[in-house]
This record gives sequence, structure tokens and C-alpha cells, in this order.
Amino acid sequence: MLDTGKVKAGLIIPPDFSQYKNKMTNALLKIDGSDPTTARTALSSGIMVAQYFSNKNTEEELSKKGMHIPNIGIDLSTKVEYNPDLNTLIFTIPGLLGLVMQNITIILTAFALVREKEKGTMEQLIVTPIKSVELMIGKLIPYILIGYTDFLMVLALSIYWFRVPVSGSIFLLLLLGFDFIICALAIGMLISTAAKTQTQAMQGAFMALLPTIILSGFIFPREQMPSVIRAISDVIPLTYFLDILRGIIIKGVNANILLSQIIVMTSMGFALLLIAVLRFRKRLD
Repeated sequence: MLDTGKVKAGLIIPPDFSQYKNKMTNALLKIDGSDPTTARTALSSGIMVAQYFSNKNTEEELSKKGMHIPNIGIDLSTKVEYNPDLNTLIFTIPGLLGLVMQNITIILTAFALVREKEKGTMEQLIVTPIKSVELMIGKLIPYILIGYTDFLMVLALSIYWFRVPVSGSIFLLLLLGFDFIICALAIGMLISTAAKTQTQAMQGAFMALLPTIILSGFIFPREQMPSVIRAISDVIPLTYFLDILRGIIIKGVNANILLSQIIVMTSMGFALLLIAVLRFRKRLD
């Protein structure tokens, strides 16, 4: 459950816990350290709960035995998983990696077709024998190369400059990074097919980008959002890519753990790309 992100902390109580009511008892609090802010809260809360339980048992025994103070209670051991030092960079850098990739790819492709219209070169494309799908693919290929090159550069900076190690499969990370680039490019291409001027394309790109920074879980935990806001964040591809990045880079999980995020992100990318292709027509209007 820690690997999948369903829980942020887990309290492990031994099966013979009740037999040691009058003795020191061991328990283990395991914490997901990928988000240092949440981890610190869980760590302090767990220690406080253990102290309260120990004090309560001590008071009960004191009332029975007078002034004698028995050595009873809970000896709580703590184990912070994935990020033992609670380093904020470990949590922030993978999120920045996804955010930078999304911003670059969407902004680049948002101007792809609009620029042709404003420069007057769309007429030359219209009279060519290529189909709309072929034209769309031809427009995407250069941006795929640019976007993936930027992805590799930012990933290299994360590893070698900020010292954020990749705990999981680097091959899986590169493969899913390519998947997200296609998804982000599809968003930008969809904006480009709807806009008539570069100003409209810029506005559309920022309208798509700004909510993702707040709602994707990059800054604020999605678990603390109202249900309506969280439902909106469920339709943002970056939401799932951040889970994938943090799962592979910080937790080192495999594809089976991230299967639901992979399926949703891939489906979104395919659907957005299909809509963009269907919307684009080789005509000036």
C-alpha cells in the first residue's frame, strides 16, 4: 500500500501485543518519505500517539500499585521508507521534471498550425497531396524529438546535478516519459487546431497549463483537496505522470504497481491525439 501510494504511513502491531500489557511493547511505524511534509506530520503524530498510550497505561498501573512506576508502554520504532532523510529535493525534482516537460511540449505545439495560418503557408500545405493525418504526424515528429531531448537533459540534471537517484528501472522511466510527451503534444496540437491566431494559442496554452500546476499534486497533496476539485484533477494527464515519476524515481516500483496510471495516461494521450486529428482539416477556415 505504501508502494501504490494508497497510504502514507502504516502502524505494525505484533500479533502478541495484548500479552504484554504490563511490559514494554514494540511496534513499528512505517512512513512514506517521498513527500517530506506529510512524512514529518505522520512521524510526529505517531510518536505522540505512542507517548499518550504509554502514559495512559502508566497511570492505570500507578493507581493500582501506588507510587511504583512500572516500565510499561510502547517502544515505538520508526522507519521512513524511500526518503529516510526527508530531503525535499527528492520529492520536488521529479515533479519539476514532469512539469517542465509538459510546459515545453504544450507551448511548442500550440503554435504549430496557427503559425502556418498567420504566415500564409497553409495554402501551400492544402494543395499538397498529403492527408490531414500525415500532415499532423509530420508536424509532431520534430516536436517529439525536441521534447524527448529536453526530457533526457532535465533527467540528467536531476541525477547528476541535484543528486536525485533513480531507484527504479531507468528503461521504464524513459519509455513512460516518451508516452507522456506524446500525451502533452496532443494537448498542444488540440489547442493549435482550435486557435485562429497565435495570441489565442498562447492563451489556450496557459489556460491548460496553470490549473495543472495547482491541481496535479505538484504543490498540494491531492488527498487534501475537496472531492469536486479532485475529480477535476483526475482528467489532467500530469496527475498520473507525477505518480509515475515519483513511483519510479523515489520508490523504485515496477510497472505492475503503476499499471492504472499508465493505462489512464496512455488512453488520454490516444484520445486527445485522435480528437486533434479529427478536428484538423486541410482548409483555411
